[in-house]
This record gives sequence, C-alpha cells and structure tokens, in this order.
Amino acid sequence: MNEIALKYGCNPNQKPSRIFMEDGSDLPVEVLCGKPGYINFLDALNSWQLVKEIKQATGLCAATSFKHVSPTSAAVGKILPAKLKKACFVDDIEGLDDSPLACAYARARGTDRMSSFGDWIALSDVCDLTTAKIIAREVSDGVIAPGYTDEAFALLSTKRKGAYNIVKIDPSYVPAPVERKQVFGVTFEQGRNNFKIDRELLGNIVTKNKNLPDDKITDMIVALITLKYTQSNSVCFATDGQAIGVGAGQQSRIHCTRLAASKADLWYLRQHDKVLGLQFKEGLGRPDKNNVIDLYLSDYDSQDVLGDDVWQNYFAVKPEPFTRAEKDAYLATLSGAVLASDAFFPFSDNIEKAARSGVSYVCQPGGSLRDDLVIEAADKHNMVMCFTGMRLFHH
Repeated sequence: MNEIALKYGCNPNQKPSRIFMEDGSDLPVEVLCGKPGYINFLDALNSWQLVKEIKQATGLCAATSFKHVSPTSAAVGKILPAKLKKACFVDDIEGLDDSPLACAYARARGTDRMSSFGDWIALSDVCDLTTAKIIAREVSDGVIAPGYTDEAFALLSTKRKGAYNIVKIDPSYVPAPVERKQVFGVTFEQGRNNFKIDRELLGNIVTKNKNLPDDKITDMIVALITLKYTQSNSVCFATDGQAIGVGAGQQSRIHCTRLAASKADLWYLRQHDKVLGLQFKEGLGRPDKNNVIDLYLSDYDSQDVLGDDVWQNYFAVKPEPFTRAEKDAYLATLSGAVLASDAFFPFSDNIEKAARSGVSYVCQPGGSLRDDLVIEAADKHNMVMCFTGMRLFHH
C-alpha cells in the first residue's frame, strides 16, 4: 500500500489528508487498528526514529512518549526501583521486572505524566503483553512498534472500543537520503539528519573533571537522541537511562533549561516519601491523582494550595504539609544527572540553573564566544562537560 487516508490534517478543517510514497513504493507502515490523523503520524514517524536509534546506540530496548511532535520522555529498559514504580503508578503491574520493554515505557510515561496525557507511544521492540497492560489503562492516542504479540494486540485492540490507533512499522525501512516538505506552497529540500550519536561522540571532555562513567555515557546518548527528535530550541535532563525533563520549543536556551529543570525537579519530588505516602480516596483515577500531586508539589507551600475543599475531594487522610523549604532542601541533596543541549550554551546561567537541579554531567556542541565562561561555571560545580561539535536542531 503506497497511500493511507488520514482522519484529517493538523486541524479538523484541513481535509483531505493522507500520507503516501511519492515514488509509488509501498509505505513502511501498516495501520492494524484505528484511523490515525496527520499529527498522529508525525508523532509516530519521529518517535520511531528516536527509539530505533537509542536501541542501536545502547543495545537496550527503548520506549518514548510523544506529544505534539516532541518527546515528553524516552527511556531504555532498566528495572525500576521500588519508589519509582510507585511514582510511575506501575507498582501493581505483575511481571514488570521481566519485561525490559514494559520497564522502558513505564519510565517514559511516568516521567512527565501531565504532558504524556493523550500521548503517542513508540516501542523499539515487539510489544509484549506486559507493555500492553500499561498502555491499555492510560489515556493515549496510539502506538507504533515493529510488531505485537497476539496477546498484546488482542488487549490493545479493545482500547477505545476498538478505535485505538495501532501502527506496525517495517524495522528494516531506510528512507531516501534527501527529504522534502512544503510550507506556504514552497518546497524545502535537505539531506536527512543521519548523524550518528554514540559513545565516540563524547570523547572531547573540556572540564577539569574528566571522570565520565559508562552509565552516564548511556544517559548522555539517551538525552542527545531525545533532543535530535525534539522541536528546537531544546534541552534535556537524564539519569538512570531515561530523560527526566525535556524543555522543548523555547526561543531562549535559558527558558529551555528552566523548563527542563522544573520537570526534572518534579520527577525527583514525586519519589519523596511524603508524596509516596499520600492516601488517596478509594477509586480515584490516575489522571486525578497525578494532577493533585502536581498541585501538592507546586512552587507554593502545599498547605497554601491544598485547602479543605481540595483535600476532602481527593484524599482519605489530609496530607502532611510539604513546604517550599523542605522541597528545596531535598533537591539540594541530589546529584548525578546529565544535561544535554541541542546547541551551545551562550551563557553560564544555564549551568548555574542546572547545578541547582542535580546536574553533574553536561554534553553540548560548544562553539559559543563565551565557551570559556561556561566551562568555568562547570568547573566551579565540579561537573564533567563534553563538547560534541554537532548541533541537533529539529523543526
């Protein structure tokens, strides 16, 4: 099949809409269930490239959660610690530790649950039943994978009363080296960004501290490949094989860093004992739990935003206060995270902000007139910083 009719374009008024192969060859994708739209396939094809490249670079299966053509997170298949399982709402999933792919998606979905609400999912490997069980109970638009076990497909095909978007992709498909798109009737053409991201890219360490452990190399690879498919400008925080904060599509790099840092901070705080100990009302859904947790972890003291009307609606037991000072003290104990940027840091303020969110390792292209000041700031915080020499803009 060389053409698929879509539900509509970016908006319902943009019809007709389709994807097709200009050369008349068969499409590398097959819709097994549902009727994806234009944005669905933009998410599907970008997210598939991301997980495929992470697996090629790390040897580990990968998953990502996409919204509006940018990843909310991406992760490799590492077993989740007990606190993270609970924070990601997957501590009740039987057999989770036995499915690296399910672990990868649990991490990706659980990183920024608010942004992942209604996500598009990409899986580097054949979707198994455990992964399907996590997907089946979350609000999601669709999934793309190289295949599905019979049990996984049977479960997913019942989602949304049989209308859930399930897409299969040929993992051997290689696109043409030149790509085109139209804007305002004008055709743009460029070579595909086939730049390879791997450990060899990370050899130019420019800071005094040059101790870069293997697990942090993996985190840098995950962060950089995530940025390769994130709308620019973009910055990514990562640790333990997953992106924990993505700041996408900002005009200023410091705003990217602030946004990514705030998401990383929330990810850390969601694993705090006070949050894990919250006692919700019986039957409260995961989206409602997630929203009230974000409220509890807002920039204000929790007692200021959780008045009697709020806690009575959501909690069986009134939560303990969680003050701004307590949150700051907890975050100040953290270290070891990676910060990656799709272009150079023009000012050292990005490093200062990252240091307050537990960053110990940085990778960026370098090339700013103020590189010396950025390196000086990294040295002040005893960070390890690599210059990759390669920009990763994506639009």
